[in-house]
Amino acid sequence: VQLQASGGGLVQAGGSLRLSCVAFGTMFSGNLMGWYRQAPGKQRELVATISTGYATNYADSVKGRFTISRDNAKNTVYLQMDSLKPEDTAVYYCSIGVLPYYGQGTQVTVSS
Repeated sequence: VQLQASGGGLVQAGGSLRLSCVAFGTMFSGNLMGWYRQAPGKQRELVATISTGYATNYADSVKGRFTISRDNAKNTVYLQMDSLKPEDTAVYYCSIGVLPYYGQGTQVTVSS
């Protein structure tokens, strides 16, 4: 399995970014997909997940601001991030499965 995340960058507080993650070498449509993040000096934490049935789950800190979605035809999971805050600054990782397995991260930096 290979997960390739992209879309990170530097944005001002209040701005938006859209992360994408393409999965290779797996039956994408049959797996739970998610996004995690890890800020400097902190543990990796769950941001959002989306099930095979498109049910979503969000961390309280991002509810109402972030939206996770998936496109099974493109083997891709997305994270739309709006109203970004400096505390959202972290490396964001996409994940697959319930263990989960992580791909490489993409840096998101939100300036105040």
